[in-house]
Amino acid sequence: MNWTLVGAVLLSTAGLLVLGVLALRLWLDVRALAREVEGAVGALQRAGEGG
Repeated sequence: MNWTLVGAVLLSTAGLLVLGVLALRLWLDVRALAREVEGAVGALQRAGEGG
């Protein structure tokens, strides 16, 4: 088997794994940010009603 081909496949696989980990981290960060924004909106609504 050609070692260049094996190396290319391994590097591609590693790259896809890294992209998957980064996508998972991005998804978790977006979820946390959405929770924070929701809390801020609720605080603004409560402050506006108490006005």
